[in-house]
Amino acid sequence: MGNEYIAFASGGRKESSATVWLKRGEGNIIINGREIEKYFGRQDYIFEIKKVLEKLPPDIKYDVIAKVTGGGTTGQFEAIRLALAKSIALAHPDLKPILKKEKLLTRDSRIVERKKYGHPKARKRFQWTKR
Repeated sequence: MGNEYIAFASGGRKESSATVWLKRGEGNIIINGREIEKYFGRQDYIFEIKKVLEKLPPDIKYDVIAKVTGGGTTGQFEAIRLALAKSIALAHPDLKPILKKEKLLTRDSRIVERKKYGHPKARKRFQWTKR
């Protein structure tokens, strides 16, 4: 990816990992080669990602190119949002305190708890029978 890219960052959540490139443009968001509306069916994911871009000054427009792998849709959305916020913080260091205040630069470190032996799931127990 050549010199036309302004910033590059990666982010993760659960089993998902995302890489985001910022490029001067009209504000298009491309995820794995598809438009954001076609990639995410849920409007709240689209709204949250666009909300991160609204932190930029109104005269600056970027095209966002994202590659994301692994996990489910929620994990992928949160990985993209983190990577996007990190790349904006790199391109505009003056916006870093604003992004940090809204907790957009913090990786959510929660992961799935492992299954324990003798149990059907991590915390679920088999039903106890008296007789």
